[in-house]
Amino acid sequence: MSSAAGPFAHMLPSVLTLTLIAGVGAAGPATAQVPGLSGTLIVTNKTPGTATILDVASGRTLATVRTGQGPHEIALSADGRTAVVTDYGAGRTLTVVDVPSRTAKTIDLGQAGRPHGVAFLPGDRLVAVTNEASRNVAIVDVVDRRVRALVPTEAGGSHMIGVTADGRRGYTGNMSGHTVSELDLVNGAFLRTFDVPATPEAIDVTPDGREVWVGSNGTGRVSVLEPGTGSVTTVVDGMRWPYRMLFTPDGRYVIVPDPTLHEVRFLDRAARREVARLSIAGAAPQGGTLTPDGRYLFLSLSAQARVAIIDLGKRAIVGYLAAGPTPDGVAYAPPTN
Repeated sequence: MSSAAGPFAHMLPSVLTLTLIAGVGAAGPATAQVPGLSGTLIVTNKTPGTATILDVASGRTLATVRTGQGPHEIALSADGRTAVVTDYGAGRTLTVVDVPSRTAKTIDLGQAGRPHGVAFLPGDRLVAVTNEASRNVAIVDVVDRRVRALVPTEAGGSHMIGVTADGRRGYTGNMSGHTVSELDLVNGAFLRTFDVPATPEAIDVTPDGREVWVGSNGTGRVSVLEPGTGSVTTVVDGMRWPYRMLFTPDGRYVIVPDPTLHEVRFLDRAARREVARLSIAGAAPQGGTLTPDGRYLFLSLSAQARVAIIDLGKRAIVGYLAAGPTPDGVAYAPPTN
């Protein structure tokens, strides 16, 4: 885990903006080559309908597996062996990738349509999956490859999901409903909705469930919803598309990519303010994942068919990994002993 000071401890109080110009040699080496950094990265490629499995240390592609149409999001089991990909492109399937064998199987979700957001629940057997077309979250057993329950969200456009560390509560951003739904994932019950700024897409919840961070496509704001009180507080505005929410492992910072502005914002979670900004010209950053120690961020660059490796302490790109066309969701598995 990160130290108590966190990777941004040396930052100046004001917002720091770093701009990288796209081009040869402008933003770091062509492959990883980061001393001491190893493991496996799995990347979804939307246009071809594939997932790329990469060796982080060498930058080598280990395998490219076929998924369903338009794969967007990906979740990885705690043991790093199973990756679950949502086949969002008008489909009703999940693709389950066995990482060690680099093979894939399909789960048919039946009546659940357009799966998108996905998160593993404790135990590595169940995942919670939003189904945008059918206004529910499916609880799916990836071992038996079947849907165990459908939890209604009572709102349209339920796109992404955040789940508490204990797996008991889930929160969905409902883009057409302009709300966040709170769900009881243990008993399979809808609990309530909260009004939030228009078209909420990006969403995540702190492990203890006290804060739900939400990005509004309609207003360009990032807000914090506190389920205990129902209050909604604006943290930053001026974004175009706050695409995803990603907490650092120590809980100190929130990372928000904006593919329209080609930048990544770093927010202090407790102070609720922006502390740094990284601009990556022409890159369209989208999905992200962190190493367990919080030192490195892997960020898909949709317009460049690659993944940037960002050193969070230096706030700089230190390498790239090649992916397929229009990469989006990414998941990182540390090396096993």
